[in-house]
Amino acid sequence: MIHPHTYIHPNARLATNVKIDPFTVIHQDVEIGDGTWIGSNVTIMEGARIGKNCRIFPGAVIAAIPQDLKFHGEYSTVFIGDNTTIREFVTVNRGTADREKTVIGKNCLIMAYSHFAHDCMVGDNCIVSNNTQVAGHVTIGEWAILAGMCAVHQFVKIGSHSFVAGGSLVSKDVPPYIKAGRTPLSYAGVNSVGLKRRGFSVERINHILDIYRVVFNKGMNTSQAVEYIEEEMPATDERDEIVTFIRESGRGIIKRFTKGSSDDDLPI
Repeated sequence: MIHPHTYIHPNARLATNVKIDPFTVIHQDVEIGDGTWIGSNVTIMEGARIGKNCRIFPGAVIAAIPQDLKFHGEYSTVFIGDNTTIREFVTVNRGTADREKTVIGKNCLIMAYSHFAHDCMVGDNCIVSNNTQVAGHVTIGEWAILAGMCAVHQFVKIGSHSFVAGGSLVSKDVPPYIKAGRTPLSYAGVNSVGLKRRGFSVERINHILDIYRVVFNKGMNTSQAVEYIEEEMPATDERDEIVTFIRESGRGIIKRFTKGSSDDDLPI
């Protein structure tokens, strides 16, 4: 199961049924779970923790030190969840003293040439498409989808069940359950197709729509909208998640697109 042209450090810990193709290098202090396949020319560096039944394609580099001048060699790790696929030439950097780890969740698909910088937290069941570049300290909620060639600014938060259109520059937080597109990146409706695929009822989706009509369509500022939602709308898990996300947003949330804010008036 392990090709003789592969180098594995004696201190690396590999479970059973791990398959490793030729010319891959596994450094010390690495753990790899049962049933994982690692393709050729992969480099897995110190501090990597890779789950069960993962697939890591040729050229990927996992757990290289951060590209951060504040990093001074402190111990940190990378966690890759079970059943996650890492495609060709993906790079995932270790954490720094801030979070001490970078995490890619379970059942994720990370497509070719994507990059995750230090201290990123990616939830379960996410899809990140080709050439997406994610800066340090970014948080991405579960079931989020980022289309190709997105560029995500450091410290941005992207909410669960959201969809970000290809080629987007993400410099503000993207609340949960929505679609984001256009330039500058703007609210483009609720991600109703994705929510239906995941079993959300029409009633739940309409409830989310009602919440975002208040946030983006009633002419209130963000604080007024949150206060109105809490006072006038029934308490649900979705309402509380949206309100909490907006209240805790460090960079501020994206806005509704208004004609004239950009020359780009094409649909996403």
